[in-house]
Amino acid sequence: ESFPPSPLRPAARPVTDELCRPRPMVAILTGLVYFVIIFGFAFAMGVGRTLVIAPLLGETAAVLLEIPILVIASSFVARRITSNRFFTFRQLLSIGAIAFTLTMVSEALLADVIRGQSIPQWTASLTKPLGLIGLGGQLISAMMPTLQGGGRKDRR
Repeated sequence: ESFPPSPLRPAARPVTDELCRPRPMVAILTGLVYFVIIFGFAFAMGVGRTLVIAPLLGETAAVLLEIPILVIASSFVARRITSNRFFTFRQLLSIGAIAFTLTMVSEALLADVIRGQSIPQWTASLTKPLGLIGLGGQLISAMMPTLQGGGRKDRR
């Protein structure tokens, strides 16, 4: 049954490309939300890894156990935050890039505050096996919005 439009119920607008495409600010805010959720989860996992798992199994084994859990969490969160809106391929890339940039800045600040490492020391630690494993996990996490949000046929 169809009702005529009224001031309380305006006529439906046809769906156009312009209505489907969010403004850049939406992608930026989505990247910020993705960062906050994933970084918070990763921080909690890192505390558990450092205090519980690493003393039992060693640092490398602990990191290797942590990464798949973080990748699965990233996949889930990326799917949830990109499923309700239309994002272009570039916007999906920017969501991950924003989250990755904020993660790296936060990691550098935490390395200084918690471990007393300078920025050059922290950067050098990224070239060692543990640093490379962690960096690889962060890069996979940064790609998740693109991988999870890019599955719809109407992407451009």
